[in-house]
Amino acid sequence: MKQGVHHIPYRETGFFSQLVIDFLSEHPSVRPFYQYSPVKPDYEGAIRAKSTQPLDRELLVRALEEQYTALNPEETVKNNIRLLGQSNTFSICTAHQPNIFTGYLYFVYKILQTVKLAADLKQQFPEKNFVPVYYMGSEDADLDELGSIYLDDKKLTWNTGQQGAVGRMNTKGLEVITEEIVKKLSFAPFGEEVKEILETAYGQHDTIQQATLYLVNRLFGRYGLVVLIPDTPLFKKQIKHILKEELWQQSSHKIVSGTTEEILQHHKVQASPREINLFYLQENSRERIVKDGELWKVLHTPLVFDEQGLKAEIEQHPERFSPNVILRGILQETILPNVAFIGGGGEIAYWIELKALFEHYSVPYPILLLRNSFLWVDKFSSERLQKLNISITEFFQETELLINSYVHKNTNNNLVLKKEYEDIEILFAQLETKAKSIDVTLVASVNAELKRAMKSLGKVEHKFLRAEKKKFEWQTEQIRQLKARLFPSNSLQERRENFLPYYAQFGPAFFDRLLEAMTPVTDQFCVIAEA
Repeated sequence: MKQGVHHIPYRETGFFSQLVIDFLSEHPSVRPFYQYSPVKPDYEGAIRAKSTQPLDRELLVRALEEQYTALNPEETVKNNIRLLGQSNTFSICTAHQPNIFTGYLYFVYKILQTVKLAADLKQQFPEKNFVPVYYMGSEDADLDELGSIYLDDKKLTWNTGQQGAVGRMNTKGLEVITEEIVKKLSFAPFGEEVKEILETAYGQHDTIQQATLYLVNRLFGRYGLVVLIPDTPLFKKQIKHILKEELWQQSSHKIVSGTTEEILQHHKVQASPREINLFYLQENSRERIVKDGELWKVLHTPLVFDEQGLKAEIEQHPERFSPNVILRGILQETILPNVAFIGGGGEIAYWIELKALFEHYSVPYPILLLRNSFLWVDKFSSERLQKLNISITEFFQETELLINSYVHKNTNNNLVLKKEYEDIEILFAQLETKAKSIDVTLVASVNAELKRAMKSLGKVEHKFLRAEKKKFEWQTEQIRQLKARLFPSNSLQERRENFLPYYAQFGPAFFDRLLEAMTPVTDQFCVIAEA
């Protein structure tokens, strides 16, 4: 395999859903459900639409400056926060939960893509400013998903009994995983830096969201990335009118259900709306709010509100109302001067359910972009692929198909019995003609024997291949090992591995290399082969 950067259409990788493929190709089955092309976006149109939206930029800047009070961010970050107060500044946003130690590799890819696109748009529109933003989904309560990482295919899980929003959880107990990571990576060129970053992030910050804020700022602050934590009264009070309508009229359920019914004609839906798409947020819980007659109850708690009490709660404590996936985007796009949102396949799948909801609330719907996907092929793997003379495109096949293809391509024997199949078909065609001349009822017997003969020949062909594979035992074992190395657990590398081993090996240059190879708007999967 040649060194450098290679591209493969997403549809040829076999790892992406039909909905994602249809989204990128703007197929009629999904095109009505999003506003802008994901491969040729109308940036001018998105900027124009966002410019008409009333935004409380002063509040946005104040909230962000308060959020960063305990940090000493880069000047680029401080400047970008100030720029968000200006009417000619727009944001490029990605969102993700605060997985411990950032979770999977694609977390890094999403953030770097916002950085790259913001820089590209500044060149296209020099009279405007574009700020990359990471919107932290810190109110997510799914600790099973957020509380583990894989390191060398070993699962490391945070053992804690805490409940509620993960972002609010205390970092106590994470020192055990930190020690294990440090022990594993300590001898790498940047192992000491990894140790210092992680110990500071999780050892000197009380909550997961504060630790994640520090970690992301430490890693990506030099690019001017701004981190936004929506779990604050300053942001939630901007959607009080939406909270009220959701609780009293259940508008989102009616609107989104209409869209999902249309999507279901061609695709599965990612998220099904509930009658009320809000949780009630407390220090140790995040539970659904349900309507029961003239009352509103918080499930699994004794909390019950009447109409007057609920209105007072919204006015005094809007931060206690946490949107689920149906309303989260509305909050994001109300807070930010956002023109483009970068998300993975699952995020794209639920965002396309929401366009009519955005129209209902007169909130401009952003450009949706699929996050970049990468396969990082290390030097050892690159050299092995070259020796085997296998292209990286071929390597996306299933393991056994890849091995069979390799043997067929490299053997000196003809393992495909094409001529033999043709000869049998000719022979049985002659037998069928003869059968018709004797007794037409014999034709069925002839055809049955043909099927048996073809099946027997297939078995012989399979035995030929199996015998030939033994001659390529070393190569097939190499293929299996490489496949497991590059596609851990038969999945994409980015959906399994964590960024830390790469950072320990290459340091900040790992991010720079990704940025160099990155195309923010694309329908191509990217492979980086290490030289």
